Amino acid sequence: MSTILIELPSNISGQAHSWPDGAQIALSIVVNVEEGAERSVADGDSSPEPVDELGIALKGDLRNYSNESNYRYGIQRGAPRVLDMLRLYEVPATFTCAALSLERAPQLALRIVDEGHEICAHGWRWTFQHRMSEEDERVFIEKARDSILNTSGRRPDGWLSRYLTSANTSRLLAEAGFSYHMDDYSDDKPFWQSQGGSPILVLPYAVDTNDMKLWTSPAYTPSQWLQYAVDTFDWLYEEGQTQPRMMSLGLHLRVIGRPGRIGALKKFLEYVKSHRAVWFARRIDIARWWSEHHGFSD
Repeated sequence: MSTILIELPSNISGQAHSWPDGAQIALSIVVNVEEGAERSVADGDSSPEPVDELGIALKGDLRNYSNESNYRYGIQRGAPRVLDMLRLYEVPATFTCAALSLERAPQLALRIVDEGHEICAHGWRWTFQHRMSEEDERVFIEKARDSILNTSGRRPDGWLSRYLTSANTSRLLAEAGFSYHMDDYSDDKPFWQSQGGSPILVLPYAVDTNDMKLWTSPAYTPSQWLQYAVDTFDWLYEEGQTQPRMMSLGLHLRVIGRPGRIGALKKFLEYVKSHRAVWFARRIDIARWWSEHHGFSD
């Protein structure tokens, strides 16, 4: 099934490219909430979660209690640190949440909503939907949507898959009423995608600025990650004088929420707050603004 991409000509300059209030860049903080939704023998999975910072990933039907506790740290200690930091600097964020994580931590869901952040769907569980049949993927998407609504009182408008998608994902998301997805890494600005006649807005994500770089080997130190994030911001901020640019900063509760890492986020927020022409936006705000000013056309 063909995919149609529609975007503005790159040579248009001036006010047509500006974000609200003439901002040169839309800064999108994305906080991933996956803890409690990872693979677990306790939940009936055939093997435990393979993504493991401790370096003791197990195979077979043995429970990895150590890794389970490592994930649990994200909810118990990482989440309060991240939310406190966002509140301190008055930065709204998008929380991409596996629905099961919020079911198991409803107090976190309520705090996210109460403090004005957006909840975006990150699947029902943290699993690979590209392996599903079309009908199973449809059920998976709808289950995540309905679960988040029941837990938080807010229906999610956006979606982020775990790594890989199927040939049907974009269409199924549009059919389920999602207004945007993040399953793309190809640009620094939004664009429209039409799959099977169902248009949906794409808000590209970014891997290179993600705090998983502090986890995966060879890993960045917090200062190296901070410098890379600052360099990325500076370049996009300059380009934003003549063309629309957005920056994604992906975070994880169990990663950036550690005592030795949270300071890097603090320094980054201090740095970007020193710039005047920055729009600190939730992804739903970016999606609504782009849809209003650059709507889909066949």
